[in-house]
Amino acid sequence: PPLQYGIVLDAGSSHTAMFVYKWPADKENDTGVVSEHSMCDVEGPGISSYSSNPPAAGTSLVHCLNQALRDVPKEKHAGTPLYLGATAGMRLLNIANLQASDAVLSAVAATLKSYPFDFRGAKILSGEEEGVFGWVTANYLLENFIKRGWLGEWIQPQKKTLGAMDFGGASTQITFETRDTIEDPRNEVMLKLYGQVYKVYTHSFLCYGRDQVLKRLLSKLLQAESYRATVPHPCWPTGYHKSLSLSSVYDSPCTEKERPSLALNTTITVVGTGNGSLCALHVSKLFDFTTCSFSRCSFDGIFQPEVSGNFIAFSAFFYTVDFIQTVMGRPVHLPSDLKDAAETICATSWSELLQKAPKLEKRLLDYCAVSTFIYLLTTKGYNFNNHSFPNIAFQKKAGETSIGWALGYMLNLTNMIPAEKPSSHKSMLYNYWVILILLFVVTTLTSLVTAVCLLRRSKSSAI
Repeated sequence: PPLQYGIVLDAGSSHTAMFVYKWPADKENDTGVVSEHSMCDVEGPGISSYSSNPPAAGTSLVHCLNQALRDVPKEKHAGTPLYLGATAGMRLLNIANLQASDAVLSAVAATLKSYPFDFRGAKILSGEEEGVFGWVTANYLLENFIKRGWLGEWIQPQKKTLGAMDFGGASTQITFETRDTIEDPRNEVMLKLYGQVYKVYTHSFLCYGRDQVLKRLLSKLLQAESYRATVPHPCWPTGYHKSLSLSSVYDSPCTEKERPSLALNTTITVVGTGNGSLCALHVSKLFDFTTCSFSRCSFDGIFQPEVSGNFIAFSAFFYTVDFIQTVMGRPVHLPSDLKDAAETICATSWSELLQKAPKLEKRLLDYCAVSTFIYLLTTKGYNFNNHSFPNIAFQKKAGETSIGWALGYMLNLTNMIPAEKPSSHKSMLYNYWVILILLFVVTTLTSLVTAVCLLRRSKSSAI
């Protein structure tokens, strides 16, 4: 069948990715069939880092947009919707400098408008939207909402939905269906998809994404050591040291409250000491587990019902656990596995880490802190235990399609997930199936009749 296409640019805090989706174009096939056609990683940092040079944010997208021109057939360009959604990096820039944030979005929109696609806007998603669209993507791809029967009809599987956990550069999201009372209305989303109502809990923690956590951790360590010329870092491996300026730590709304009165061009040498238990002690100070005005909380006074059912954890959750399993050769089935693996990484020297994974040099420094953070976030924060933790699948794709908010966002904006049940009419496929089944029955009967006749004939000739 002829195909239709859609393009979503996921403008994250650390980088931008472009996804091209495809689906059969016939109107009766308008649901449950979208898949990833291609993707492209934009070179360079996220668009929020172009705050002092907004036009460069637009220019950075050109390479991937040119790929989209090739990936989508020319005759389909004008009818292909094109969206850009920006997440926590731009949410932070919006807080720090509204004018710069508007200028970056305008520059990006100008570039997108210059392409022959059907550009439908560049906007900053709220944390809740990011969480919910990630949840929709995962459950849509795993056919938890609806699936095709073998006769081409729509079936609503009686499967439970999957919770979704996203861990980006500047925020982290947890979203799952619950029967419990959601005590804070800001965390409740009611969705009606294919005639079914879902009560979903979601929360996005700004400043709890990977890059911001590492900045906040540095800030806490510098503070604890009174900004001395040399500061030990228990989460960095032994044998590694680096000089950094205070401006690189305090250039974010996530750390600005802790900004010292020292000149921001002051440089401090940070030296890795590779101490897992001390690292965990400092990382745990990034969370506030003491205040809660609800019957129960995750952290920072945020209400959260008990986690239930299966979960899928993607983005930096996947990359970190994948590193533990493939590079460190450690299984991750229980919370204790994650804790032990984090301690092992922390105790591994810089030269040993480099030997194990030379291609990951840029990220190697941070696996100790990030593994420790994920352990504390999932167990002390979200309250996963030995019983519920094994229900988390650390994955980045379902089939051939990346899991993230981008697909759910496009499905929502193009109304490809109807609120009502799909009409009971069968698709064109149904008619073909009926013909095929009739042909199969006729052929089988003919074969049986012929076989019986031949058998009788051979018996009579034998007599």
